Amino acid sequence: MTEHIIEISRSVDPFDGEPNDGQAAAWLESALNKLVKEPMELSLRIVSEHEMTALNSDYRNHHSPTNVLSFPSGVRTEECCFLGDIVVCADVILKEAQEFEKSFAERYAHMLIHGLLHLLGYDHVDARQREAMESLEKTLLISFGIDNPYEMLDGSREVVQ
Repeated sequence: MTEHIIEISRSVDPFDGEPNDGQAAAWLESALNKLVKEPMELSLRIVSEHEMTALNSDYRNHHSPTNVLSFPSGVRTEECCFLGDIVVCADVILKEAQEFEKSFAERYAHMLIHGLLHLLGYDHVDARQREAMESLEKTLLISFGIDNPYEMLDGSREVVQ
């Protein structure tokens, strides 16, 4: 297995039931081991709704908090590739978990993988890209023992924006 570096920081205290930093790093590292052959480095920042709203406003001109943002870097050295930063808002993820009838851990893992795929160049701006990205998300999450993240208990489907 390839050695990856995952730095985790937070501006908020963990929520009850929130996956711990070790679990978050394990999901990201496992996904990286399945997707790339070279050493990668990334940072994960867990933030408040206020901080996420400011970032979403500054970088996407959306004036509300979101679940995850990715800031690709692609900086390479001889030893490693620094992919960039993933920023998640645990408060938004918890609310979405309840809304989409998922566990907090399932939704959290999904948002980490979603953010990681954005760092690796995947996107969902058109139907073809969205299908490819969602397929890879499902495959990775199933490898963690997590069911299809887009299917809700009532059979409806989450829509990615």
